[in-house]
Amino acid sequence: MAESVYLLCGLTSTLCACLLYRQYRATRIPLLFWSTLCFAFMALSNILLFVDIILLPNIDLSPIRHGLTLTAAIVILFGLIRERT
Repeated sequence: MAESVYLLCGLTSTLCACLLYRQYRATRIPLLFWSTLCFAFMALSNILLFVDIILLPNIDLSPIRHGLTLTAAIVILFGLIRERT
């Protein structure tokens, strides 16, 4: 059950990143670009969570996962601060 939740979270984040990027290409609104990057990092983090817990349970990948999540938060904060009007 948990495996499917991890995979669905990764797929959902990837889908959100793809949809945000498609909209960014159509409108060129900078905040959509920063949101795309944020969701891409979150998708990587979710996929790495599945790899860490399910595929490679003996290897601790949590520092990399937390680094990706922190990067996602920093990217969206940077985008929000930079694009304020």
